[in-house]
This record gives sequence, structure tokens and C-alpha cells, in this order.
Amino acid sequence: MRLVDLLKDIYDDALPEPCEDIDVQSVCSDSREVAPGSLFVALRGPKEEGSRYIPDAVQNGARVIVTDCADWRGSAPCVLRVPDAQRCLQKLVWRFYGDACQGLRVIGVTGTNGKTTITYLVESILKQAGRSCGVVGTINSRLGDTVWPSKNTTPGLVENFRFLSGLASQGAEACVMEVSSHGLHQGRVEGIPFVQAVLTNVTQDHLDYHQNMEDYFLAKSRLFVSLSAQSTAVINGDDPYGRRLCSLTKGRLLTYGVESPADFMAEEIRLSLSGTEFYVVTPHGRCQVKSGLIGQHNVYNILAACAVGLGEGVSWEHIQTGVESCVSVPGRMEAIRCGQPFHVFIDYAHTEDALQNVLRAIRAISRTRIILVFGCGGDRDAGKRPKMGRVASEFADHVIVTNDNPRSEPPQQIIDQILSGFTHDRYRVIQDRTAAIEAAVQAAGMGDVVLLAGKGHENYQIFKNQTVPFDEKAIVRQCLYKRMSGSSSC
Repeated sequence: MRLVDLLKDIYDDALPEPCEDIDVQSVCSDSREVAPGSLFVALRGPKEEGSRYIPDAVQNGARVIVTDCADWRGSAPCVLRVPDAQRCLQKLVWRFYGDACQGLRVIGVTGTNGKTTITYLVESILKQAGRSCGVVGTINSRLGDTVWPSKNTTPGLVENFRFLSGLASQGAEACVMEVSSHGLHQGRVEGIPFVQAVLTNVTQDHLDYHQNMEDYFLAKSRLFVSLSAQSTAVINGDDPYGRRLCSLTKGRLLTYGVESPADFMAEEIRLSLSGTEFYVVTPHGRCQVKSGLIGQHNVYNILAACAVGLGEGVSWEHIQTGVESCVSVPGRMEAIRCGQPFHVFIDYAHTEDALQNVLRAIRAISRTRIILVFGCGGDRDAGKRPKMGRVASEFADHVIVTNDNPRSEPPQQIIDQILSGFTHDRYRVIQDRTAAIEAAVQAAGMGDVVLLAGKGHENYQIFKNQTVPFDEKAIVRQCLYKRMSGSSSC
């Protein structure tokens, strides 16, 4: 696209004469993604000034530099100074990629817990309806069998628009996207025309980033405040923040829940360690659903996905089949079965609420012991550590406290903060997570449940400045093999 066309109604000053006919090949805000012909926007970050990366962008082939840093005095082929680089980037990205995204139905899912599971369910429902659906999420981004690794739950603004444009060019009809509070606060989804937005719940998390729960909620609410009257807001009516959000959105409102009256409700819920079965009651009728997903929290996730499906005009037949076809989600109450006489589940639960939901779900459907292995991440919200310790001590029969991703914090410091919330002494501390998993597997008796919480789908651990491979599923299988075969090591 010619620079003069790209900047129309965006940049008010006259372009330097040599710049008018520049053909912009891409728009970037990450100097590492710059290629010959790129326009690079230098953004102010929370810790450093983006203008320091302008030389790297120029070296990589950037033809145009956009900056709001008045102090930058370097040289570049074409430099445009603007009052607000972030706002300018939003307009540029929409102009460059937005037309290609027209017609793509984008569904956003936000909340503390449940985002990933709902995206898998909605993807499955739309697939059953014969619609091609892309996904942007914590585990990966994908379209059909093509998968791209995820760096963040919600990628940057440029990456999002570029991905949506690519989906549209490949014939996708929809995209379901996990939208994090960080992504909303930092404007990573600004300008994306969401046709539906889902709120799962709002419980304590990320208070290392947000000032308090109010700030956290306000970040989440941005997704709904920005909805048009033609869009749909699907909100958990049992969540206090969800009820508050109902009055803040212009979108058509659909509520779901179990306890309070809602548009989509669950009745005759039957839970087991092999799955979930209940009736969905809606203004359009009553329908039974069966799922391999486990626990009451997944009843909420399924209700939300059903509401999205109906909002997209999908038939109940395809919604039912879509729910039933989604038998598991990586790292979300994922069962590891190697013929052992007890249950092992891996779950991503890393908040007080998520851990409580999973443990309550197991406790409600199993009378045997629950052996829990978990830790908390370093350099993250420390206030939730004793709360997770309290939940662990309340709902698990035996707990092994171990490392998660300590990052730059001393592991024992994190563990001590977890233990401060314990109400009993039925726990062990084993910092090495592999050894902790082995101890749990060796301790499990007939019918017991071993829950490994916190890592979920992740295949690494972070220690200080080092990231090491850590495939929890593979380690569990090795430990199970050791126990059943009498081998000497995991």
C-alpha cells in the first residue's frame, strides 16, 4: 500500500517529498519482525522506550518510522512524528489489515478462568456446523490442522490483525479469541470488531500487574463496553462482576448460570470422573448435553459455549455434537491413563478460584483420597499464594508443595508464602517437581486421585534467567511406568 494512502486522515502533516511514493509492505511494532519495506511504529513500553529499537528496525529494512518520542535524534529513511504512537498504530493497522478481516466473525472470551476450554468448545461447535474457525489462545493459535505457537494469551495488536487477515484469506468464517486483561489494558485488541464477547468470571489474579480487583475488572470490562448494539454479550450471571457488567454493555445480553435465573441454565446435573451430563434450559427449549469434561466449572463453560453457538445461528443438533466431540482440553483436567489403579489429572489451575473449582469437582464425585501437587509462579501476584494454600489444605487429603515457575524469586520464599495459608500439617515440601510427581504417584492407593495443578499444557519451567524443558505429561507417564514395572527411576 502506498504510504500516502495508508496515512490518509491519520497523519495530518505534509509528508516529506521522498516519502510519498513509498510502498509499505507491512506494519510492525516489533523490530524483530521488520522486513524490507516495513513501516515501524516505536511504542512506549511499561519499562522502556520503544525508540531505542528504531536503529534495529532500520537495519532490518524499515522504510518508515513512526514515533512520539520527541528526544529521538537518529536517522532513518522517513521519520514521522505523531502525538500518540499507540493510537496511530491502531489506525494504521486497521487501515492496512482491516479490509481483509471484513466478514470474519470474531468472538472474544475473557475472564479469570475457563477461557481456553470455551474456545475449544466453540471451535468444536462451529466445526460441526461446517464452519471454518480459527483460534487465538493460551495453548496455541490454529486453523484446522495448522498450528502456531503462542507467546502470550492475547498477542499484540499487529499480530492479531495480521492473523485475522490471514484467516480470512484462507477462507475462515470465524475466529474465537482468548482476551486477557493484559491484552485489553494494553490495547492489543483495540479496533477488532467482536460480534460476541464472553465473560467467564472475575476472581483474583494478576494483581502484580493491576493495582487492585477494581482495576482488574475495569480491564476486563473494556471488551464489553466497546461492543456495538449489533453484537452479543454472553455473561456469567452467577458471578458478581458479571452481574455488574450487564449494565455496562451496549451489546445484546445473554446470561448463563446455575444458581441465579439466566437465559441459559443447567438442570439435572450429573457429574462423574468420566464426564458431565445435564440439561440446558433456554428460552428456545430444553436439551440434554453430555461431555467428557469434568466438574461443575465445566458446566458453566459448556453453557457459555452453547449460548455462543445459538448466537451464531448453530442448530441444537450441531451444538450437542460439538460439545460431545470436545472430549478433552490440553492441560485442563486432562486425564493420564496408563492402566494404573488410580486417577491422575493435569490441570492449569493457578489461581485460588481455579484450584478450588477443580478440587471441589473431584471431591463431589470421589470419596477416595485426593493427593495434590502444586506450587505458585514467581514474579506474579504473591497475594494469592496463601489463599491457594488455604484451598489446598481444605480440599485435598495430602499436599505436596513444589515449584511451578519460580522465575527470579527464591523457590523457598514462594513455598513459605503458600504454607502460611495451610490449616493442617498434612503436606510435604519437595522443591523438585519431578520428584514431587514421583512421590505422589508412589503414594497413591486404589481409586485415589492425583491432581497436578499449575503447569497444565506448559512444557517448560522458568528458573531465574533459565527456561528448561518440562513435559509434565511425559514425566507422569514415566513415573507411572516406574511404579507398575518396578523400574528404579522416572
